[in-house]
Amino acid sequence: MFRAGIRDLVKKQWVGIVEELKLSGGLPVPELRKRLGGSYMGVKDQCEALVKLGYLEKWRVPRAQVGRPEVMYRLTPRAGSLFPEVGAGVSLELLEAARQLFGDTAPERMLVHYFGELRERWRPRLARAKSLVEKATLLSSLREKEGCFGRCKYDASSGFRIEECHHPMDAIFEAYPNAIQFELRMMEELLGARVTRREVAGGRAGPARVIYEVATLGVRAGGG
Repeated sequence: MFRAGIRDLVKKQWVGIVEELKLSGGLPVPELRKRLGGSYMGVKDQCEALVKLGYLEKWRVPRAQVGRPEVMYRLTPRAGSLFPEVGAGVSLELLEAARQLFGDTAPERMLVHYFGELRERWRPRLARAKSLVEKATLLSSLREKEGCFGRCKYDASSGFRIEECHHPMDAIFEAYPNAIQFELRMMEELLGARVTRREVAGGRAGPARVIYEVATLGVRAGGG
């Protein structure tokens, strides 16, 4: 989910490349072409343009079989500015000011209120969904409009889940860990189902991400 307006100002293919690399952690040109369409050289040229602008970098991965290392592209730290934050600095200062003025529990009370307001704003939208899968998919799209970035996924072993690679409130969650549970409770109340949250560290298997598993939609929901 890019900052508001950025999609209108940049090339559509650049948006697709950055989103796919955000979700995957890194890909070679053939895989990007497979996902986005277009020609091999067209995708490569766009990647190289983003490298020159400082938003992508290249690294080489040895092939399993004989051959030259495969060239991969991934996002640079500069690309993080493309994804919205909640104004963490100001928000943290306001929460700290509330603590000083109204006591130690004030920041968490404010966060409970925030997620409660979000729940009531979204509840009428989700009420029109005809199934739990439709509800969960709609919830994911609403979260993306708030600045989260991820995808809904399903497979036979782990069922239905929302995988998010970016959350605009990460800095607030770090300072106020209980806010994670406030958000999770909001999601469960909207879906009417248990939701399990787990964090996955970044590495060779992909970028750091948070996985929300909807209990009644997965064979092993809540599992590893």
